[in-house]
Amino acid sequence: MLPIWKNPSSTITKTPISMNKINEVLVVGGGLAGSEAAYYLASRGIKTTLVEMKPKKFTPAHESENYGELVCSNSLKSNDVYANACGLLKEEMRLLGSMIIEAADNTKVPAGAALAVDRDKFSAYITEKLKSCPNLTLVHEEVLTVPDTEKDGGRYVIIATGPLTSDALSEDILRLTGGGLHFYDASAPIVSADSVDMSCAFTGDRYGKGTGDYINCPMTKDEYYAFVDELLNAERAHLHEFEKGEIFEGCMPIEVMASRGRDTLRYGTLKPVGLFDEDGKRPYAVLQLRKENEEGTTYNLVGFQTNLKFPEQKRVFSMIPALKNAEFLRYGVMHRNTYIQSPSVLNRDFSVKNNQRLFFAGQITGVEGYVESAASGLLAAIRIADEILERPTRVFDERTVCGALQTHISTPCKDFQPMNANFGILSGLPVRIKDKKERYRALAERALSVIREKE
Repeated sequence: MLPIWKNPSSTITKTPISMNKINEVLVVGGGLAGSEAAYYLASRGIKTTLVEMKPKKFTPAHESENYGELVCSNSLKSNDVYANACGLLKEEMRLLGSMIIEAADNTKVPAGAALAVDRDKFSAYITEKLKSCPNLTLVHEEVLTVPDTEKDGGRYVIIATGPLTSDALSEDILRLTGGGLHFYDASAPIVSADSVDMSCAFTGDRYGKGTGDYINCPMTKDEYYAFVDELLNAERAHLHEFEKGEIFEGCMPIEVMASRGRDTLRYGTLKPVGLFDEDGKRPYAVLQLRKENEEGTTYNLVGFQTNLKFPEQKRVFSMIPALKNAEFLRYGVMHRNTYIQSPSVLNRDFSVKNNQRLFFAGQITGVEGYVESAASGLLAAIRIADEILERPTRVFDERTVCGALQTHISTPCKDFQPMNANFGILSGLPVRIKDKKERYRALAERALSVIREKE
């Protein structure tokens, strides 16, 4: 049964969400996965309700009232279809009718080969699409328990509340699924463009790709090692569980990476490879800044996810010459991401094994990344739409990134971990191709051919 919505911090008692028709779909969560799923279904004539607890209640990482808010980076990673699996996944989603990728394409900011967005315009675009979509009802309430799929004769439910699901619903999900896992995620600081000292920086993209979109902040050998030493000595925000090492490798805090060796950053986040200053010289180490908005008034510190205390971020990061007078508009933060034991809980189509009208989507399923999360919402919606509209069920196999992610979350695994899009999870080609570029192109061409057959 749906509960009567009660917010412990309020004296207001909410009424249950009305679901009157069998074929209606209830989507819980207005992030990337939930917004994607709700729009796909409603835009195809299926009456859908999207429930989001903002603005009545916010998670520790959210600030905006809009749907599809990005809480970490503003980059959706590479847009190169033939050289990067995330770029390929975006193209698969475009072909399948993704509203999220449409929003990103329409609000992008210059970022070399990456698809980065103006985060405010991006979420505003998504919000407007949802508000103006026929057949879609938007409700702002906190869902406390997993909704009943048997109500009103049977209806579909998609739980897409993300890794920061509210405590009450998290407890009910873990009760339903038999337990969950978690890791820690971090975001990078944002600085004002006007406060970057361009006399100590230069613009340009790695290997000359793009149109000179990044601001590069070089460091000499002495400056680099002084920076690393202070980074290692800086005071971190207190987080008991974080100290256990439960950190997702793809979002590793900069100070944790530095602790692996004084040269680790110079071969990773601060690598100077492919970058040359105005004199044609390659710096010893380089921090790149990427635009946060279309106007180019704000930039984020690429790869500088951190758990340092705010004053320490200001002190240590200002040691980089170009940032000596930097105005920090937002400091980096760390937050807990929860995901379920999907292989023991979910089918390939993201439905629950013992209830094929209940679906999960987004990072809570164990897909990792903005694009991957949106893809899971799209795939769950496609599965439901095919059934409601009595169309042949579309099945995506491991020749596509979509299908490979579905296989990952549903294949029995002793040590299940979140997964990004990558070429390694695709099924092999019938003929071995040694050259990596040629192999990736062949994999991408095959994937897109398969997707086009299922549009």
